[in-house]
Amino acid sequence: MAPPAARNTIFRLINASQHSACPCHGCRSAAHNHAHPAMALNQLRKFATPVNVVQKEYAFEVAASNLRFGEGVTREVGMDLKNMKARKVGVFTDPTVAKLKPMKTALESLQSQEDLPFEVYDQVVAEPTEDSWRKAVAWAREHDFSHFLAVGGGSVIDTAKTANLFTVYKDADLMDFVNAPIGKGLPITQALRPLIAVPTTAGTGSETTGTAIFDVTSRSFKTGIANRALKPVLGIVDTENTESCPTAVHISAGLDVLFHSLESYTAIPYNERTPRPSNPILRPAYQGSNPVADIFSTWALRTTVKYLPRIAKDRGDHEARAQMLLAASFAGIGFGNAGVHLCHGMSYPISGLNKKGPKYKHPGYLVDHPIIPHGISVALTGPAVFQFTAPSSPDRHREALAIFNSTTVTDPSITSIPDSEIGAHLYESIARFLDGLGVPRGLKAIGYSKNDVAMLVEGTLPQRRVLDLAPNIGDVVGEDGREHLTRIIEASLEY
Repeated sequence: MAPPAARNTIFRLINASQHSACPCHGCRSAAHNHAHPAMALNQLRKFATPVNVVQKEYAFEVAASNLRFGEGVTREVGMDLKNMKARKVGVFTDPTVAKLKPMKTALESLQSQEDLPFEVYDQVVAEPTEDSWRKAVAWAREHDFSHFLAVGGGSVIDTAKTANLFTVYKDADLMDFVNAPIGKGLPITQALRPLIAVPTTAGTGSETTGTAIFDVTSRSFKTGIANRALKPVLGIVDTENTESCPTAVHISAGLDVLFHSLESYTAIPYNERTPRPSNPILRPAYQGSNPVADIFSTWALRTTVKYLPRIAKDRGDHEARAQMLLAASFAGIGFGNAGVHLCHGMSYPISGLNKKGPKYKHPGYLVDHPIIPHGISVALTGPAVFQFTAPSSPDRHREALAIFNSTTVTDPSITSIPDSEIGAHLYESIARFLDGLGVPRGLKAIGYSKNDVAMLVEGTLPQRRVLDLAPNIGDVVGEDGREHLTRIIEASLEY
């Protein structure tokens, strides 16, 4: 692995272009509130007269599901639904979880209640597609469910969210609510049915968020629906429910937590986002970093760095599994309100194009098709991404570096590093952490080559929902970040 000084060379041109655009670029202080003429997206200057001025956001909202955390709390879900006066429950799971203890416990809990009818859909697909979502929606529309229950990982919870949405919007098409510009991005104005989510992996944090992700196979990338209306009314976070997870699943899910935390903490500040919504209902779920999300994101980051390596060594480590479950939910609250950015934006084509390209199948996943697990696809660009974003907020990246190095920001080994070198050091620390978990060493290790870079960039560019939260991407009118994305992906081919 190249030393930090050598790593600085990789991004010299990127950093130069960042700072040439604005002499004060990268400042995150409270005093940095002056306007950036000709810099804000969609803001133009002509003969010193502003045209189509777009005002910055001035507020943020905090939304999260109620959470119940503890050992064995899945046994209470039947009583919860009965207390909610459920008339008929739609239960979602996948073929694997359907045979495991969490689902068995949930069904026993439902059956223990008198007059609580339910139907089970156990055909949820891991890494769902528009086709698998349409099938689940069609099934849900055939029934008149008053409530929904999801028992499984993020794929199951996201599918249940979608089935709930399109049970209420019976005549809507799937793409009506998908994030623009890929879909129409319509607001959700009707109340959805109550959904209880029981996660069986410590990763997505979907039990706390209004986000649902799927694979648009026709375009070879992922996207999703993000709206507060989708969030479950209750997340039941049961420490018994990850006992049967294979080690590979623990690691991939944990990497999702790691980068949820890092990306949400380093996203542009909420009051730098444009445009200001014309109506509160149009305020996006992903709003930029903010003081509340910061607390959850940094706690989740510290916890993941501490406990995920322990699970990799011993998946029977009960304390580590419990802490990672809690970290997943905390990170969900963080990114569910602040948003993610580059690692996730690039992960969508990395995993989506795999089916037609490298056909990589990650060890430890018992599936009959190519798969780059979501957490792995996110992690592959991690070192390069945070070297790129470091100039935007050196203090935040310095804190992340201290966490990866198991120390504090006041440690001389951290304070002695100049701001200009924080990114190179963070690159090395993230890469070292990923090495310890056995993550493939870059895109080449899963079958991509330099010839695929342009295609991966093209698959990333439509992900404006997350790219517009990324520091240094799309800051200048008329630029979409293509040049920067190209260099980041090139730097992620191997390390």
